[in-house]
Amino acid sequence: MKATPLSNCERRFLLRAIQERKRLDGRQCYDYRNIRVSFGADRGCCIVELGKTRVLAQVSCELVSPKPNRPTEGVLFFNLELSPMAAPGLEPGRQSELLVSLNRLLERCLRDSKCIDTESLCVVAGEKVWQIRLDMHLLNHDGNITDAASIAGIVALCHFRRPDVSVQGEEVTVYTPEERDPVPLSIHHMPICVTFAFFHQGTYLLVDPSEREERVMDGLLVIAMNKHREICTIQSSGVVMLVQDQILRCSKITAVKVAEITELIQKALENDHKARKEGGKFGFAESIPNQRITAFKMESAAVDTNNVEEQAGEIIAKADPPSEVFANPILHTPGTAQIGEGIENSWGDLEESEKEEAAEEEGESEAAAFECQKTETEDANMMKETKEDEPILLSDSEEEEVVILEPQEVPRKTRSEVCCCVPALAMENLVVVCSALPRN
Repeated sequence: MKATPLSNCERRFLLRAIQERKRLDGRQCYDYRNIRVSFGADRGCCIVELGKTRVLAQVSCELVSPKPNRPTEGVLFFNLELSPMAAPGLEPGRQSELLVSLNRLLERCLRDSKCIDTESLCVVAGEKVWQIRLDMHLLNHDGNITDAASIAGIVALCHFRRPDVSVQGEEVTVYTPEERDPVPLSIHHMPICVTFAFFHQGTYLLVDPSEREERVMDGLLVIAMNKHREICTIQSSGVVMLVQDQILRCSKITAVKVAEITELIQKALENDHKARKEGGKFGFAESIPNQRITAFKMESAAVDTNNVEEQAGEIIAKADPPSEVFANPILHTPGTAQIGEGIENSWGDLEESEKEEAAEEEGESEAAAFECQKTETEDANMMKETKEDEPILLSDSEEEEVVILEPQEVPRKTRSEVCCCVPALAMENLVVVCSALPRN
């Protein structure tokens, strides 16, 4: 986990506030943040909010073969996922040390404490047992992931119902919820984790640390306990040394907090069971307060469905007739149609517009041919005028010299000889021939 480091000023401010027994959110040292539990539409789905820390839990099950060393016990599987959606410092696609430690702690809290009767998950000894899978996802990280995940896990397990089964010989039949009511899991107790943060080498103690308080703490102590004051697991981390009195003090605080949280969980489960039984509103969308304007929550409006036909007839009789009645299709422009107002479409009228376009194209082609002929005639006339009036220009390219032949007065006899010789000579020798003639 790559967390953004705190500045020295912020670190000193947090430590100074802890020394003065003050916290940023206004809580006392032993106070928990507000805990809120909301259930989904399906059994075994819940979201637990511990302050701004949110964890989603989902329980699923399937029939599998048991383990060879425990043929009469079901299989429990727990998994916690930390995604970058919860905090920018969480990296996707790899298991960090924090994730590994959290998964191991939850396994010891829920599996090793024997809170679920695994023998009740056996269907056929040595052949078929139920595998219960608990998946948890961290939606938002604001400190104390351990407590939020443990509460979400135990709530989802208590809320889950597995399908009922029957065994006749070697045939196992799994019933749908419509055929038989699902069966809840056999849970002996509800272990809940309580986290303590220590500062200044164990001098100061805080319950339920926030994300910023976790950055400046020296050590951490997690105690998992049920309401019967039975310790399920203890885990200590950090660079702080704890003495016996500190651990006993934390255990007493844990007993009080676990009793309060267990009572809250039981009330939430009872309210959800009552709402489902009476057909009331339940689910994540129904847990949104009415005061907030959202697309998922709105107050219900009463609708009177008595004498619907009579009311509809009265409304139609009192209604004004339409101002215009369109008997024929309306074409706003060629090639368009109007559909949906009780009239026929007119896509077949495209043929006339296509004929008009073809006629216009033919006229344009004739005009272009006439312009080409006119241009060729003008070019020919200009060429004739050039041949008669202008002198002859001999040039193979722009870089070569231009030779201009100007007419000179030559005797008649000499001119005839030149005219006879010129066609037989090349154009290159024409200048030489002209210069060789006598001037007399």
